[in-house]
Amino acid sequence: MPEETRPGSGEQAKQYALGRLRDTILRGGMAPAQRLVETELAAQYGVTRASIRAALLDLASEGLVERIRNRGSRVRVVTIEEAVEITECRMALEALCAAKAAEIATDAQIDELADLGEAMSEAVAGGDPVSYSDLNHDLHTLIRVVSGQRTAVALLERLNAQLVRHRFRLALRPGRAKQSLSEHLAVIEAISARDPRAAEGAVRAHLSSVIDALRDD
Repeated sequence: MPEETRPGSGEQAKQYALGRLRDTILRGGMAPAQRLVETELAAQYGVTRASIRAALLDLASEGLVERIRNRGSRVRVVTIEEAVEITECRMALEALCAAKAAEIATDAQIDELADLGEAMSEAVAGGDPVSYSDLNHDLHTLIRVVSGQRTAVALLERLNAQLVRHRFRLALRPGRAKQSLSEHLAVIEAISARDPRAAEGAVRAHLSSVIDALRDD
């Protein structure tokens, strides 16, 4: 944002800082346990320290930041054990979304799912795990949108934000993308067949595989 239009204080400044900080954390620009110094961030983003503090409080409620008494804030560390628990919660919600998507998906949405499946296959064949990881995220997002389950989607967005670093690590593991691809194609096939039970089962099988991979990390 140009200097002359960058908000310095108030709600607009907080939202600006919140968006920048969230995006940086989710993209891996800040390491787990990295200290978040309010004065430094305020100078970096051109907003007040109060705006940074308010943004950090919001990020703490999202599970991306943790506040430590008398020591300020840092990027929250998500352990393997916690990542497994979060994925177990995801399993119930993602399975619900897939089942609902199978019930109500339009022909155009099914075509869009198929296109994503083809792009994911091409990314794996081309040895591009980063692109595959991005497409993986796009697929799960589309299934949630198709499902129309707004409450589940809101919960999943919060849960998934905490897993972003583990997701990238798994995507880069040799052989993981190929295994994951077959699981995702099974989900697409079940939704395309308009089979809610098969869609739910395919999602559960996929996330059970993710849990096994996390435990092996």
